Amino acid sequence: MNFLERFFKKSAPGVSPVPHLNNKDGFVALLKSYKPSAQTIQILAQTPLVTLTAPTATGRNTIINELLKTGKYHFIVSDTTRPPRMNKGIWEKNGVEYFFRSETEMLAEIKNGEFVEAEVIHGQQVSGISVREIEHAHKEERIAITDVDIEGGINVARLKPNAITICLLPPNFEAWMSRIRGRSDFVPEELHRRLQQATKVLRLALENSHFIFVVNDDLDLAIKTVNDIASKNMRNASDEKRARDLAKALYDRTADYLRKNAPEVEPF
Repeated sequence: MNFLERFFKKSAPGVSPVPHLNNKDGFVALLKSYKPSAQTIQILAQTPLVTLTAPTATGRNTIINELLKTGKYHFIVSDTTRPPRMNKGIWEKNGVEYFFRSETEMLAEIKNGEFVEAEVIHGQQVSGISVREIEHAHKEERIAITDVDIEGGINVARLKPNAITICLLPPNFEAWMSRIRGRSDFVPEELHRRLQQATKVLRLALENSHFIFVVNDDLDLAIKTVNDIASKNMRNASDEKRARDLAKALYDRTADYLRKNAPEVEPF
């Protein structure tokens, strides 16, 4: 019986369990000084790679899905130790949302240097990009593309300096708040959590020169801009400067919004 079979046998119908790491200390120790294998680095060097990070409700997944329709891209499905979740009455599928792996499997592959990057998330799970997904894109002669959190984007850029690392932005603070509030099951506590994470994303992206900022105001234009950067190396310096200025303004506005309830948020 494999990892997923054991999970579905033990889980209550319709209940998504809280992730838990039995080997947290082992993962933390390995990842603290993690270095990919020479083979992983070689495959990564030979394969075009695009990562998209963004504050919440910025349209990242929509843009990726549209780019995949062109046939030029291969979507990287990340590995994770957490069990599948129930979303709107449907269980996540292995190989679609994630590859759901056992801790033993991921520990062994991390020891062998078979990940591009991996992280312990909230002390509850380990997620990362396996080299086998990069190999898949390489064999298909497609551009590897994936959505990552901000640390994942930084890790990829550190290992592969010519990777395209994009940070998507909403057009302005008001439109952004409207998008967030328009999502289902919205509660004020969720807004606070998402904005706290957004300040982290914006601050780290602004501090890292690898990130290219793209504004998602007009969806078709945003898709074209990302595709031009990723597949044609076409970039517009003035547009990118305006987008970076917008990222700074969004950070300041978000930090100011949060400071009323979260004094620890400091100006950039």
